[in-house]
Order: sequence, then C-alpha cells, then structure tokens
Amino acid sequence: MTNPTIKLALAGLGTVGSAVFKLAQEMRSVNTTVPIEIIAVSARDKSRDRGISLDKVVWFDDPVLMAKDSGADIVVELIGGSDGIAFDVCDAALANGKDLVTANKALLAHHGLYFATKAERAGLSIGYEAAVAGAIPVIKALREGLSSNIVQSIYGILNGTCNFILSRMRESGCDFNTALTEAKRRGYAEEDPSFDIDGVDAAHKLSILASVAFGCIPKFESVKIEGIRHITDLDISFAQELGYRIKLLGIAQKISGIVEQVIQPCMVKIGSPMAHVEGVYNAIAIKGSASGPIILEGQGAGADPTASAVLADIIDLTRGIRPPILGVPVQYLTFNEDKNTENNIGRYYVRLMVLDRSGVFAEVAGALRDENVSMEAILQRTRSPGEPVPVVMTTHEVDSHSMKRVLRRLSAIDTVVEDPRAIRIEPLTF
Repeated sequence: MTNPTIKLALAGLGTVGSAVFKLAQEMRSVNTTVPIEIIAVSARDKSRDRGISLDKVVWFDDPVLMAKDSGADIVVELIGGSDGIAFDVCDAALANGKDLVTANKALLAHHGLYFATKAERAGLSIGYEAAVAGAIPVIKALREGLSSNIVQSIYGILNGTCNFILSRMRESGCDFNTALTEAKRRGYAEEDPSFDIDGVDAAHKLSILASVAFGCIPKFESVKIEGIRHITDLDISFAQELGYRIKLLGIAQKISGIVEQVIQPCMVKIGSPMAHVEGVYNAIAIKGSASGPIILEGQGAGADPTASAVLADIIDLTRGIRPPILGVPVQYLTFNEDKNTENNIGRYYVRLMVLDRSGVFAEVAGALRDENVSMEAILQRTRSPGEPVPVVMTTHEVDSHSMKRVLRRLSAIDTVVEDPRAIRIEPLTF
C-alpha cells in the first residue's frame, strides 16, 4: 500500500525557493517512499529564468490566494520578512487548514507565539528548521533529540556572513571593508549587509533557539545586540597575539529564572571548538542536563543547505512527526521578563589609540584605578613619529557597569584620539 501524495504550494522562487523546487523533483525521481509533489508556485516574476520547468505546476500571481485555494496540504513560505506578504501567506495557510514550512527567521522571532498558537488551535504544524543555521538540524535536536534534557546553555556562531568576514580578516590581514566587499562578491553578503553585520540576523535566530531550548515565548526585543562593524584588522591581529580569535557569538542561558540572550563579538581561546569554525560555517553548542555538551557544525546558509532543511521538515510531516512547535505546547511557554543584563561579570580586551606622549599611561592607569578595573596584561606597538599608537589591555574580571564607566573616562583623555574599543573575552567551558 502506497502513501497518498502530499501536495505542496511554494511561495517564493528566489535562490532558496528554486533550490527547494529542484531538490523536491530529484527526491521524487530517486525515492518513491517520499510522496510529495509541488502543485503550485508563486513569485514576483513568472518570466524569469530559474533553471527549472514550471510546466506542470499552477502559477499564482497572488501567494496569499495560493495559500488559500491551491489545494495543497503544505504551504512552503520562502519570501522572507517579519511582516507584509510573508506574514499574510503564513496566516492564510494556517487559517485554511494547511501545514506550514518556512525559512523565515524574522517572522518567527517577532510573531512566533502568534503563529504557534494559531497552528496548535487548528491541529496543524509549523516546520522551521531552515530558519536557524541552514542545514544544521538544531531545531530537531532541541525539540526531539534533547527533549529528555533541561537545557542549561546554548551558544554559537549563527551568521555565516560575519564569520566569513572575521575569518578573512584573520587569514589575509585585510581590513573590515575589504573583507565585506569580498563577501558581497562571493554572494555571502547582501548589497545592504546591515542585518548581518549589525547582528540582527543572528539575534532573530537566537530568539528562536532560546524559545525552543528554554520553553519561553520568543521575544526578539529581549536580545542584547552588538555587531562587528567596529572590529578592525588591528583587533584581529592583537587577538591572535594574545591567543584568541574573534567570533560573533549568540549566547543564551538561564540565570535565576531569567533567560538572558546576547549577540556580541567575543574573543575565544584558539584551542576552543568555536575558534576553528571558519568561513560561512555555523556552529551551535548545547549543554543538556543529561546529555552533557553537544556541538553541531555545518553550512549555515546557501541555497542547497537551506533547501535540505526545508525538505527535511516536509518529510517529517509526511511521516507524521509533529513535535510541539516551540518545543512545548503553547500553554506551557513561560514569559521571559526583561532584565538588565548589562552588569554581567567578565574579562575584556580594550584597545586604545593614543598619542605617544609622556604621562599617557599614568592617566590610563588612573582611570582604571578609579573604577576598580584591574589590568591583567598590556601590549603596545610602535608607529611612525606623530601617528597614534595602539595600546591594548586585557582586564581581570570586572562588572560591565564599571567597564562602561572606565571606557567613558578613557575616551575623555586628550591623548586618546579614538573611542576605546572593548571586546568581551568569553570563557567558553566546552
């Protein structure tokens, strides 16, 4: 007895959508146990050459109408964006009894509770593996493989664009703008890369991961975000000299009942697993109460890795695998109160650009002393006469309020010619 064919409607035929279409066709030809068929598609431009044949599918100019009336069992949303047409397509799909598969991280970070509630009430499912870390099956790991665990912490490299830029700066010695230009040329960065380099994309992903890991309502506004625009080739070089690499990390952990979520550039020890995740790859580390530490690594973006995750969600639905959308039923999700996470304790790397004059170190030392910030090590490099000199310090543990105050004090010193830069030194335990 063969399984009935599951019919799909595909909204969005960009790079990822076209890859999903091709992979679905390939799977049907080589694996008849996966009973899926794309019957309808919708995109902005029907005439565009995508390298796929649309002869056997119904074209809809209006993706919302397709979600309502195409006769599909599953609607696949690959349009993107937290609101607008993507929201309307997903809303229409669930309202009309269709399961939903999406790669839309922004939608779920901002409206995850709304859609999870709507789907559960209708007895429907939402698959979104492709929304976080591309081909890495981290959502499946959290919702299923680690369901017997209490997650204690989760952190990782969640944005391939930033990781490529930081890796390229270290490998070639180039500056930030040169590495960004290369990322654009290779197709790793958008023409406007703000969402990536300012940490917003990673924050969307972290918000989803934290919700599933800790059973809390997704709340993007709770994520503290710092991007990588201010990282220079000097910082990369000094980090290497000190035994570190700079990575943009997303970190979520539960402290005193509050889930704290942070996206920020961090220095990690060269010997740590995260230090060796290079290029556009992502990696996610999860510590479970019974499992202990687990690290997942793989391609976090790109057409084929994302298509792999989309089709995996679809196959799960054909097999009847329907875990709670956000890890637990909506009624058991907790509300995560906003908490000021600025006063965390940690060590820091601080870089100053100073004029090489007598008394400079005395003023710097005085600022640190007055704010009870203790210096662990100091590095200085020579420059040509008259040029500012880079001075780098690493601190002992200090609370971040004191760190902010000392940075303000340092920036007010006449011989400090640029705003001081501080990067947290993250003591990763696994």
